[in-house]
Amino acid sequence: MMAWPAAFAIGLLLGSIPFGLLLTRAAGLGDIRNIGSGNIGATNVLRTGRKGLAAATVLLDGAKGAAAVLIAQYWLGSEAGWIAALGAVLGHCYSIWLKGQGGKGVATGLGVLLAALWPVGIACCVVWLLMAWLVRISSAAALAALAAAPIMTFLWGDRFGALITLLISLQIAQRHHANIARLLAGTEPRIGAKS
Repeated sequence: MMAWPAAFAIGLLLGSIPFGLLLTRAAGLGDIRNIGSGNIGATNVLRTGRKGLAAATVLLDGAKGAAAVLIAQYWLGSEAGWIAALGAVLGHCYSIWLKGQGGKGVATGLGVLLAALWPVGIACCVVWLLMAWLVRISSAAALAALAAAPIMTFLWGDRFGALITLLISLQIAQRHHANIARLLAGTEPRIGAKS
């Protein structure tokens, strides 16, 4: 437990890197926070019409979460890796570099799962893809995948990891509160639909 504050700091610092903002600025598109939902994640980057930038944002947001976990695991142990995972997702959702502004944490959440417990990470990606194909709603697919994560982690036998993935899932669900309201109302846009 002595290593947990260091692990959390590693996760928070890496998770806070706003790749969506950095990429759109580098591409000359201005501040992504002034577009669409105002989030820094890939879904909002996609609203610029630049699919390549959105894909790069997904990969980098996932990679920063995975990097945080792997660094903490290597230097501080497996439980510290889970603490770094939580820090990375919180960092993405409430970036310290952007005064608490951030994204919804899905790509970073999947990235930390792939690094911390890769079979569960892969299973969550499969759930996301299957749900996206079935219901054609990105937020529903993401919420289903992250809701499955604590259960699968527990069944894998990692109780501490299950607790952390539960906290991560609840955080990501909280960031999707508006999406959840639209899902309940039947007004959440489908993948590929024009807004």
